[in-house]
Amino acid sequence: MLTDVNPKLPMRNKSITKDFYLNNLGFKEFGSADYDGYLMVEKDNIQIHFFEFKELDPKENYGQVYIRTNDIEHLYKTLLDNGVKIHPDGDLQIKPWKQKEFSLLDPDNNLLTFGQNL
Repeated sequence: MLTDVNPKLPMRNKSITKDFYLNNLGFKEFGSADYDGYLMVEKDNIQIHFFEFKELDPKENYGQVYIRTNDIEHLYKTLLDNGVKIHPDGDLQIKPWKQKEFSLLDPDNNLLTFGQNL
C-alpha cells in the first residue's frame, strides 16, 4: 500500500537551496543528520528531497513538483509578502481543469506549482 511520495530534485548548492526553502518558503529542515550532498525539507504534510548536482545547468533543468494546498489564497499572499518571486507566467489563476494555481522557480529552476481544487 502506498502512503506517501517525496520528490527528489536537483540542487547545485546545498546552502543556497536550504536558505531559499527555509527562509523564503517557510519549510524546515527534516531530520537531524547533515548528509553531504543531500537535503530534506518539510512543511505541513509534505517533504521535498534534494540531491547535489553541481554541474546542473538551470536552463536545462525540468524538475517539477505539483503541491496541493487547502488555502491557496493565504499561501500566495504570504509568499508575495515575503518577497518571493512568482513565475512570470504563473500568477494565481483559475485553470480550465478546475484548479486554482500559481507557480514559482527555485534557485535551480525547479518548478513548484501550488494548486487547490475548486
